[in-house]
Amino acid sequence: MHKTKILLLFLTLSIGVSGFVKAQKTNVIMLMADDLGWGDVGFNGNEKIITPHLDNMAEAGIRFTNFYAAAPLCSPTRASCLTGRAPFRQGIFAAHTGAMRHAETTIAEVLKKKGYATGFFGKWHLGWVEADKLESRGHYSPPWHHGFEEVFATKSAVPTWDPTVYPDNWSGFGKGENGKWGGSIYVHNGVPETENLDGDDSRIIMDRAIPFIEKSINEEKPFLATIWFHTPHEPVVAGPEYLAKYPGLPEEQKHLYGCITAMDEQIGRLKAFLKEKGVAENTILLFCSDNGPADPQAKAGIASAGPFRGHKHQMWEGGLRVPSVIEWPGNIEAGQTSDFTACTSDYFPTILEMLNIPVPDKVPLDGISILPVLRGKEMERTIPFAAGFLRHYRDIETYAFIDGQYKICIPDKGDEMMLFDLEADPEESNDLAQEKPELFEKLKAGLEKVKASWTLSREGYDYQW
Repeated sequence: MHKTKILLLFLTLSIGVSGFVKAQKTNVIMLMADDLGWGDVGFNGNEKIITPHLDNMAEAGIRFTNFYAAAPLCSPTRASCLTGRAPFRQGIFAAHTGAMRHAETTIAEVLKKKGYATGFFGKWHLGWVEADKLESRGHYSPPWHHGFEEVFATKSAVPTWDPTVYPDNWSGFGKGENGKWGGSIYVHNGVPETENLDGDDSRIIMDRAIPFIEKSINEEKPFLATIWFHTPHEPVVAGPEYLAKYPGLPEEQKHLYGCITAMDEQIGRLKAFLKEKGVAENTILLFCSDNGPADPQAKAGIASAGPFRGHKHQMWEGGLRVPSVIEWPGNIEAGQTSDFTACTSDYFPTILEMLNIPVPDKVPLDGISILPVLRGKEMERTIPFAAGFLRHYRDIETYAFIDGQYKICIPDKGDEMMLFDLEADPEESNDLAQEKPELFEKLKAGLEKVKASWTLSREGYDYQW
């Protein structure tokens, strides 16, 4: 009898320890599209686009209707995802105008120290990835300098189909010799990649991400996989089978929708693999876009910001508000829709709280943990959302600041600061600056306080020399 009690006690303790270890080994996958408009996914009401796997994620997790990119363009938003900090703190004002500073603490660095395998796959855009290649703007700051062990990355954009070939339907940047793509190339752990680079670019990326995940599972290591697709950034190209899915649409829209559907297919492939390996129930999936739809497609009505005004490069809602879903089986109730004001800077503190890891307290964050929202609870945003876009040589300096239901912004180059009630006027058609002068001045003062804090960080206040 005595031995039986001891055995039962041992089993109870073992199960308790096992449960604790499992909780500590929750995996994280950060998925990001590039220039995907709020209205270019099925789960936000687009009835023409074919995105069944993303729609399934929305049904299985929580969909955010008020989720913001930290900036209305790519590089700054990416910096915010990894650090929880506004890009202006890091000197990343726009694309190709800065790179990730080595003193910044990334989610990959934090998780790596906790025993996680860390992998990055796709578009980096936070510094050059080729050590010996000298270029006019930015500097060398690859993913492996920021906590990522396994890396398959490009510096910036490539065609979304046959990424080593200059597309027939494209006449912009990246023209190489003999029909080759002359822009960014894929680098695999520091070495230029030459194999398996034909066809759908999202599939090419996933072909590297899945083996990393499988290796991590086989080695019984938790993993962080950051998968940042190029889709649907220009040059926008879809393969024949994906073009065929959209008969009757304008040719340019066929390519846009086709490459989005191809990306969605790879997300479905990833989810099926996680289920096959028995880790789907223990993996957090986060999906968003880095900004609103690209200017030319949005202006032509090819891409959509849904009901919102504006597009990429603008501080209108259409440039900042992006599609967003978070799925965490068994921890997030399925089928939720939240109108909480969340943003890409929230990823860092939220993921760490999900994993029971303390948030480093060395530097100010602009993100907050939204874990209570994911669990269906009410909460207030304690740090207002603020965004900026700066290019002095083009005379561009625009900002947005959202506190509660009210937003002030300089929407575009040459515009005056405006005030909107997003709850009553999400289309931003009624400027309230003259009608509510006290509120207007209060919000402007709030923005100036944030900008002053950003400047201190950027000039070295947060770093040890």
